[in-house]
Amino acid sequence: MIREEDVQFYKDKGYLLVKEVFNQDEVERMREAVEAIIRRAAIAKQDSNAAWQGDFLPAEQLKKLVLKGFHDVHYHDASFMRAAIHPNMASVLSRLIGPNVQLHHSKMLVKPPENGAAFPMHQDYPYFPHEKHTMLAASVHLDRADEENGCLRVIPGSHAQGSLPHVGSHYLNHKEYPISDGTICEAEAGDVLFFNYLTIHGSSSNCSERTRRNVLFQYKDPEDFPTENVHIDWGMGLMVSGENPNFDKVKPRFHIVNG
Repeated sequence: MIREEDVQFYKDKGYLLVKEVFNQDEVERMREAVEAIIRRAAIAKQDSNAAWQGDFLPAEQLKKLVLKGFHDVHYHDASFMRAAIHPNMASVLSRLIGPNVQLHHSKMLVKPPENGAAFPMHQDYPYFPHEKHTMLAASVHLDRADEENGCLRVIPGSHAQGSLPHVGSHYLNHKEYPISDGTICEAEAGDVLFFNYLTIHGSSSNCSERTRRNVLFQYKDPEDFPTENVHIDWGMGLMVSGENPNFDKVKPRFHIVNG
């Protein structure tokens, strides 16, 4: 699905936009699933607002911002499991990561019209550091994304800098790394933006009348082990391509919680 020059672009720039990974029927099914999850979460009182609370915007504007985010969506609707292991996804991932590809986690992000929150520039590395840095994000677009509705922006080649100090382990200093410095990655519904977890990225707020919905999958080589015991998700470990050569490393430990 991608060419050798695309693979080299990813290695050099730290990101790659692949067009039409999903068809419109698949996109529509995932849109319906997003809305259904939001409804079920509200009924269960498990909905949350993930808007950044910092000095990026005046307080009165911060109060209005909304960013709905839920993890492990492939455990909430089968359409996301199909997306995570989709042949087109596996085809790209096996070229960017290698023959063996493992799912780390999934989540969905919804920026509602006119008050969808910005995400300051950051690296994903601090959330789940790994030894070999094969970890990448695959951001599946369920709507057209452009500058007006807060599409993703990346700083090409920034992954080569390695890990950078983050404010509170979450975001880079926005004065040193303003969102406006990022390269705009416009995309259509069905397109997927792949980027390394060391690539600096972020997005501005949604100022349009259009919703911006994304589903994000994080993948890695199964032999790329975490350096810290952080971000252990109950959905991690699914093999998307190839095989897992390890029988005794990095298995989440669970216990039953009575509600």
